[in-house]
Amino acid sequence: MLYQAYQLQDDMVAPLRMMARGWMDWLSANFPVREQALGRHWLAALEMVSRFEISHARPPFEIRRVRTGNADAAVSEEVSFSLPFGDLLHFRKDIEMPQPKVLVIAPLSGHFSTLLRGTVETLLRDHDVYITDWKNARDVPMSAGSFGVEDYIAYIIRFLEEIGPGAHILAVCQPCVQGLAAVAVMSEDNNPATPRSMTLMAGPIDPRESPTEVNEFAVSKSLAWFEQSVISPVPYRYGGGGRRVYPGFLQLTAFMAMNMDRHKTAHQKLYDHLAAGEVEAAEKIKTFYDEYFAVLDLTEEFYIETIDRIFHRAELATGEFHYRGRKVDPGKIRRTALLTVEGGRDDICALGQTAAAHDLCSSLRPHLKRHHLQANVGHYGVFNGRRWDNEIYPVVRNHILMME
Repeated sequence: MLYQAYQLQDDMVAPLRMMARGWMDWLSANFPVREQALGRHWLAALEMVSRFEISHARPPFEIRRVRTGNADAAVSEEVSFSLPFGDLLHFRKDIEMPQPKVLVIAPLSGHFSTLLRGTVETLLRDHDVYITDWKNARDVPMSAGSFGVEDYIAYIIRFLEEIGPGAHILAVCQPCVQGLAAVAVMSEDNNPATPRSMTLMAGPIDPRESPTEVNEFAVSKSLAWFEQSVISPVPYRYGGGGRRVYPGFLQLTAFMAMNMDRHKTAHQKLYDHLAAGEVEAAEKIKTFYDEYFAVLDLTEEFYIETIDRIFHRAELATGEFHYRGRKVDPGKIRRTALLTVEGGRDDICALGQTAAAHDLCSSLRPHLKRHHLQANVGHYGVFNGRRWDNEIYPVVRNHILMME
């Protein structure tokens, strides 16, 4: 009944949002309300009401041009390969010079791959970029079957094979585990598409290291509790009607609860900017929350297996991780260079959890391993923002270049 209750609430609020938008349009068309302080306050209040919603559709990346070398290059999005639960999305640039191919492995944790827009935009300066563009499970028909942790790994391998030999991977957050497992499997199989390098950023390779509040919550509850408390069937009005999922709106609620005061402050600032007619400042906040409030649902099997295999049992770190019936051994990785990146103030994936990959990749020679600790950044700052652009990205770029 969880999803049904949420849907009922959203359906009840929808007319109020529509009414607020209608009043905004009518007032703007018939009165010079933006020229008066009281009018701007009215419009600001109406806009805040109109924005009281969660989106379940992927926002556009809207990366149209990037600076590459000494010139700007046009960028277009192209689905290179499509599977039921995700697409391989290619950001094609209008340039002649070949650049290193990089697959960005996006997390499947309640938000769309566009959460990594800033990561992709920066990488596009010097690389030919692809990304795993995961689909909302509530829109995937039951006939497509299930999608679990091992299916995620299979998708990574299939996407790398589609890109071809010589690519690199950059995994952000949760899929660092699946990314490392995929490289281990491909290395053992001598797969021609095995990536030349892997960059693992703020991911729970060993969540037992310096456990955070997120880690402790995951292990404090039984799998039965998660199944009974947070899993719900999708309403039949959607393409995936009947599929049991972990709803994205629950993950959003959990994320917001961790920093509720910050979100309250941000929305107060948004109202103040709107009331003051400060359009540019307001637009920055709206753009962030348009992305933040766009959520996707996870399949039950992926969510429960992630809790069980990655957090409860830490299978990769303990050497017990299996893929399609075979043990995954990162010690089989011999030629794929490893870079791990951690943030000094990361309250989701703490220090040591990602760096644990170095001990697991025991066959890699020292010159093929590097760890970068970025002081004074939290989880999001590891892959987005000023520190990512100016301090972390140069390390990633050089790591990739080293293996070209």
